[in-house]
Amino acid sequence: MSDFDLKYLGIEKPVIYRNLSPARLYEMALEEEGTTIASTGALIAYSGEKTGRSPKDKRIVEEASSKDNVWWGDVNIPISEDSFAINRDMATSFLDTRKNIFVVDGYAGWDPEYRIAVRIVCARAYHALFMHNMLIRLKPEELGGFKPEWTIMNAGQCAASTNVAGVKSKSSVNLNLRSKEMVILGTEYAGEMKKGVFTILQYLLPLQGALSMHCSANEGPGGDTALFFGLSGTGKTTLSADPKRALIGDDEHGWTADGIFNFEGGCYAKCIDLTEEKEPEIWQAIRFGSVLENVIYDEHNHEVDYTSSAITENTRTSYPIEYIPNAKLPCVGANPKNIVFLTCDAFGVLPPVSRLTPGQAMYHFISGYTAKVAGTEMGVNEPKETFSACFGSAFLVWHPMKYAELLSAHIKRTGASVWLVNTGWTGGSYGVGNRFSLRYTRAIIDAIHEGALNEASFETEPFFGLSIPTACPNVPSEVLNPKVTWADKASYDATAKKLAGLFNENFKQYADRAGQEILAAAPIA
Repeated sequence: MSDFDLKYLGIEKPVIYRNLSPARLYEMALEEEGTTIASTGALIAYSGEKTGRSPKDKRIVEEASSKDNVWWGDVNIPISEDSFAINRDMATSFLDTRKNIFVVDGYAGWDPEYRIAVRIVCARAYHALFMHNMLIRLKPEELGGFKPEWTIMNAGQCAASTNVAGVKSKSSVNLNLRSKEMVILGTEYAGEMKKGVFTILQYLLPLQGALSMHCSANEGPGGDTALFFGLSGTGKTTLSADPKRALIGDDEHGWTADGIFNFEGGCYAKCIDLTEEKEPEIWQAIRFGSVLENVIYDEHNHEVDYTSSAITENTRTSYPIEYIPNAKLPCVGANPKNIVFLTCDAFGVLPPVSRLTPGQAMYHFISGYTAKVAGTEMGVNEPKETFSACFGSAFLVWHPMKYAELLSAHIKRTGASVWLVNTGWTGGSYGVGNRFSLRYTRAIIDAIHEGALNEASFETEPFFGLSIPTACPNVPSEVLNPKVTWADKASYDATAKKLAGLFNENFKQYADRAGQEILAAAPIA
């Protein structure tokens, strides 16, 4: 619109391009940003030195209206209002020196009752295309009356100053919950904008009695909704991308009294080792309008080498959710029938599937456990535990117990079943046992969706108190109880006690806020 300007932000000099089409953003990115086009038509862009988020550089402004709600500590590091003002001035002054500025206006949240209006102000066409994909896109007739509630000023090409109190490096990502503004300095990684929007909703939804979640969601032909939580490497993307079910969203959702809704208008998938055979839907989504981030390609034919980590392991693609053929639009669903916590337990202790009580659900939700095998290239093959509160501690604003209590309330209100599914090792820890068969894991997920496990008989595992089904369609009964699969039963007991102890040690940091129901769900070490 000709009368559109950013003078209210202190940006007056550049030419402003608002909500450009992907074709125009391609054109400008190719002209000025060192981007190129992949053989499939996606835009290949590079984020510079930072190829991932900078969680140690994230700051939340400590101010009166939100101070008592924020979970301060390593995740949410405070910065003063004065320091934020300096960083904001640096960002707007930098943006005001650019020849061109890009504005992307859109919504976050598919539920009109909970959505927020977001404005992105940035200096790179690649960033604008990324957020065009990730926000819920406006219809042309909505643009004129759009009024942003939250503004993200991305001056990522401008280094932050460590002379500013609270700034520890040349990167600084600041969120001000009072002024409803976010400032990005010193990092051009596009994911900072996406996760900034997520962090805002992680704060707002609990204020409204709703639960914000770092999870994927899908819907069956009968309208039954399922949620999938899990850290990297647990199989969340693979198991939630089910051709028999509609995809509601791959990463960020809210749960209200009416059901669930996706926060985003697109997906942001990892690309490392991507193949058409393993992830056909993602493979087909990488086309015109999509962004490929930090990938290596053949200069002759522009075919991408997805096996290459020469720039980073964290190669990514961003695309509109409608590029997934079985996406459900609008991206909303009924109250979940099933909730699946995924873990890849390299200790080989946890059963391939178990049913959780509401108290156990809260405990395992706060624990957010998986285990990986670290450092094998140096001959170290001992499993290494990983705990991330609520399966995404880096994005929490409130104390984890706030989210766990909301989860428990929703579970009790709806009667949703909660399942812990281990996609890791069986028959022993890493180095002795084997990775659990994906075919069997898929059969377990199918049995959960179809309700078959609700009819099963269960036995109680002694260390974690987990309820293990004695039978599951298309899965051998002998693999359902992990101790049965171990040749050395004494070794299983010792390893189970060790893992239980790791859980208990991790949970100590949350115990002072936990009620009796959740404390009673702790394992026996």
